[in-house]
Amino acid sequence: MLPADAPSGFRRVALIVACALFMQNLDATVLATVLPTMAREFHVSPAQISLALTGYLLALAVFIPASGPLADRFGARRTFQAAIALFVAGSIFCGMATGLTSLVVARVVQGVGGALMVPVGRLVLLRTVRKHELVAAIAWLTMPAMLGPILGPPVGGAIVTWLDWRWIFWINLPMGLFGIAMVGRYIAEHAVAEAAPFDLAGFILCGFTLAPLIFGLQLAGRSVHPMIGAGLIGAGLLSGFAYVRHARRADAPVLDLSLLRISTFRRSLIGGSLTRITQGAMPFLMPMLLQLTFGLSAAASGTVTFASALGAFTMKSVAPKILRRVGFRTTLMVVGVASPLFYAMTGLIRHAWPMPAIFVLLLCCGFLVSLQFTAFNAIAYADIEPEQMSRATSFYATFQQLSLSVGICAAATSLGISMRLGGRAVPTFADFGAAIWTVTGLSLLAIFNNRGFAFGDGAEMSRPAFPATERRAG
Repeated sequence: MLPADAPSGFRRVALIVACALFMQNLDATVLATVLPTMAREFHVSPAQISLALTGYLLALAVFIPASGPLADRFGARRTFQAAIALFVAGSIFCGMATGLTSLVVARVVQGVGGALMVPVGRLVLLRTVRKHELVAAIAWLTMPAMLGPILGPPVGGAIVTWLDWRWIFWINLPMGLFGIAMVGRYIAEHAVAEAAPFDLAGFILCGFTLAPLIFGLQLAGRSVHPMIGAGLIGAGLLSGFAYVRHARRADAPVLDLSLLRISTFRRSLIGGSLTRITQGAMPFLMPMLLQLTFGLSAAASGTVTFASALGAFTMKSVAPKILRRVGFRTTLMVVGVASPLFYAMTGLIRHAWPMPAIFVLLLCCGFLVSLQFTAFNAIAYADIEPEQMSRATSFYATFQQLSLSVGICAAATSLGISMRLGGRAVPTFADFGAAIWTVTGLSLLAIFNNRGFAFGDGAEMSRPAFPATERRAG
């Protein structure tokens, strides 16, 4: 981040980076809406089609650790443009998919582009903002990007109802080309003069940790090959242990574990990861719940599920004011309980519920979780030094995407187990309720982590109305 007296022009950069986030978020939410349609065309179950989401998130989790070192070595602008181009190429291949296998492969290509696109864009923004402007900068970054989830469900529903689902991927082409042009024109290069050598051994170990963990979680909840899933999880944990030993000896590890000594970064990482388990699961669960139990079309379900994104977009304008008035710790303590409880209420949805009531409930869920993410994403960088920024962004983004993957895997696993226990081939309200309560229960655990924040944490960014108490050491 810039010194307090340095000129700051982060708004234009924030909007350009937001365009990339818009494209990625639109793609993700459109896909979630049309998953049931794609499952029918490819003749696979709803749980199996979740591989289209998991494969993408897997690529994100595996390749995000390389984003910071690559941006340092080749320059942020060049890396950002290459990432957008790769994301667009993957989108084209997704639209040409002829089955689940080819779709998942194309989604992995998309994921590699996304793995570099978002963290590097965030890194560029962090390098152009003063510390006390960080909360506002994240709001500038996130508000346009939230248009993706807002437009995604109705756009996805309209495309699958009146056109062909393949257009949900092909619409990324004009947006991507526009983004590449804007990056080249307005974003300055941020190459590091003496970039550290790339930690290839650490990158490989991270891949052998994250990939088995994600696919193992996916397989463990299925009726076939549960032991293979358990074996993959075990292999991932062993590789993770090997990476920890490697990182302690490496001069510049791809994931710098020393960042965990910083209290605000560590607690934001843990709390944000637990919270995102629910956020990863709900875009997978809600469209299926509305389509398979209420019999809604993809277009109709999209007009309901976009409520959570609308609530999130609304919160962005008031989040800085709330954080300035009550501070980060109080906000995270209160919302850390309210957000998962509101999401848990969606597990009580039944046929008797009117659609306006479901819409309002999802609106409140999005409103609360948006405030929670704004606070976590800002306070994570409160005590990060400039030379640590690139590795901090890649570290944080890695666990963001891993937790989203865990959310999808946990939802698919609990949904499949509930269906098998009930002897049902098609999920019912009870099955969706079991899945929702599983993921919200995991997210509720974040409250124990949030208690560790000091009242003065983040005071320089939010400028709260009360005097900051003494900061707690990492």
